[in-house]
Amino acid sequence: MEISNLFIAGGIVMWPLLGFSLLGVALIIERIIFWVRINNRQNKVVREVLQLYRLDNVVGALDKLQKNADLPISRIFLAALELEEPTPEEFRLALESEAQGEIPLLKRSQNIFETIIGLAPLLGLLGTVLGLINSFASLNIGDVGGTKTAGVTSGISEALVSTASGLVVAIFTLLFANTFRGLYQRQIAWIQEYGGQLELLYRRRYERGDKSYLPTR
Repeated sequence: MEISNLFIAGGIVMWPLLGFSLLGVALIIERIIFWVRINNRQNKVVREVLQLYRLDNVVGALDKLQKNADLPISRIFLAALELEEPTPEEFRLALESEAQGEIPLLKRSQNIFETIIGLAPLLGLLGTVLGLINSFASLNIGDVGGTKTAGVTSGISEALVSTASGLVVAIFTLLFANTFRGLYQRQIAWIQEYGGQLELLYRRRYERGDKSYLPTR
């Protein structure tokens, strides 16, 4: 059966399923670009910044972060390092509050993915139920075993197209949604690890009264 015929056979629910599939593909592409950009640069940038800061080159570390301010971890570090003579507690709070502010960006589109995953199978099932209703409504009880029965059987098989389509859309979206969720969880772990390293370096300098941890104005 051709795609156009499958679309017609699925009934009216194929239109929202088509919309869900197009929306899902667009968001998946956006998320892939986002995560590829982060994963290709972030670890290298953070390691260089920590090394510069460890060598008391605070200006160099700030410059590196500002040049890569499109990365979430850079914005988190900048929020703490640009404070004026913060205490270790204030430094930690700055890191944590900025990290919380980055979470919506990291989780963007996750709710939409969950909506598509939940609604697509239900729409497919609805399409099948409507198709079955139409098939049985056209059946004449006195013609059981006749020509109309064959039409009902054909109608039932076509009605199942909507369920299959809904499952395909949900499964495809679920595959990528779980991948992005894994990337998000790994990103949070990295933020905690690198943020902890920066906080430790700052605390050591602060406790020994080393003012080199302050940025040059």
